[in-house]
Amino acid sequence: MPKKVLVVDDSAMMRKIVVKNIREAGFDVSVVEASDGKEGLEKFQAEAFDAVLTDWNMPNMDGVTMVKEIRKIDPNKKVPIVMVTTEGSADKVKEAVLAGANNYIAKPFTADRLREKLGKILG
Repeated sequence: MPKKVLVVDDSAMMRKIVVKNIREAGFDVSVVEASDGKEGLEKFQAEAFDAVLTDWNMPNMDGVTMVKEIRKIDPNKKVPIVMVTTEGSADKVKEAVLAGANNYIAKPFTADRLREKLGKILG
């Protein structure tokens, strides 16, 4: 049975790139997309996911706020969350981890980098 991944990014093009890379990496996954943190949180509450990949800077609700809200629902961190963002400074990485993110990928990323990070959470 394929694992289900939630991909949250306000850029439709970036969502397509992430989904394409997931598929090309050979992961057996079903992907659900959301265009901002608010929509991502709503989808997370409505369905069960095996992983979440989210951007940081989005309208309506940013990625870090969404991560904090997901962790209120999932306090034992059963669902891995990976930030995929241009915010790559050490302070931002620390802020994401403190919010509840499990991993971090800086944009622009390579297919190999995404495969490496996702391999750890999707097997």
